[in-house]
Amino acid sequence: MNLNLQKSFEEQAPDSPGKLFLVATPIGNLEDMTYRAVRILQEADLIAAEDTRQTRKLLAHFEITNKKLFSYHEHNKAASGPELIRYIIEGKNLALVSDAGLPAISDPGSDLVKLALEAGISVIPVPGANAALSALIVSGLGTERFQFLGFLPREKRAKEEQLRSVEDYEGSILLYESPHRVMKTLEAILEVLGDRSVTLARELTKRYEEIARGTASSCLKHLEEHPPLGEYCIVIGGAEAEEVQQRRDAWWQNLTLEEHVGHYVEEGLDRKEAMKRTAGDRGVSKRDIYNALL
Repeated sequence: MNLNLQKSFEEQAPDSPGKLFLVATPIGNLEDMTYRAVRILQEADLIAAEDTRQTRKLLAHFEITNKKLFSYHEHNKAASGPELIRYIIEGKNLALVSDAGLPAISDPGSDLVKLALEAGISVIPVPGANAALSALIVSGLGTERFQFLGFLPREKRAKEEQLRSVEDYEGSILLYESPHRVMKTLEAILEVLGDRSVTLARELTKRYEEIARGTASSCLKHLEEHPPLGEYCIVIGGAEAEEVQQRRDAWWQNLTLEEHVGHYVEEGLDRKEAMKRTAGDRGVSKRDIYNALL
């Protein structure tokens, strides 16, 4: 791949393409908006938005008028993306916004960025509020290293597999979750990762902002007593180095599942009990072992 060098603040020649600005918007409180973000939206020739109704309210609040507004979201990006790129190639400056926070984080803005870069268009960040990082910095958990997983899969097995993939990660883990799935996600965290330190942050920067710090089990108990409301950010404490090393040094580490189960069968256990013991060694559910060996 050839080097792509961008000089973001060079003056545009009259016949050169426009630029794509990724503009952060409030995650709840309208005061999250930066002076620069307001100025870029005022100066942009075009604005692309995930939800044009939400964006119109935002523009009206900051008295930004007479802007051509385009819809760009997951369901129309295949058609809308190339159209927006054509406008930029013609010399228009486009500001992309999401419903809240930074565009291109867990939204289709990342696809528009790729199209722009392929077309030789400059992509310029206009930073601002971000829910995941806001939750991280108030969590009291490690900030030196972290991994963002976005929204976990809805299906239980796929959700557990994704959590298992970060079981040995020693940095903090950041998730987004909806109110009607947050309890199931906490249950999966408890089952796969154990009763780790967890911070639940909801309604960040809004009037009813609430941050619960505890363990996976205590956060789950809190939600059982106080039904979930609003969107959640979940911060999970990283794995303990000693625990990770113990897993890596485990005697069964290089065995296949069948060999692992066979070891216990040779010791005199029946196959069902051997599969149960294997599941315990590996920190997975018995059902996962049964399904894998069917």
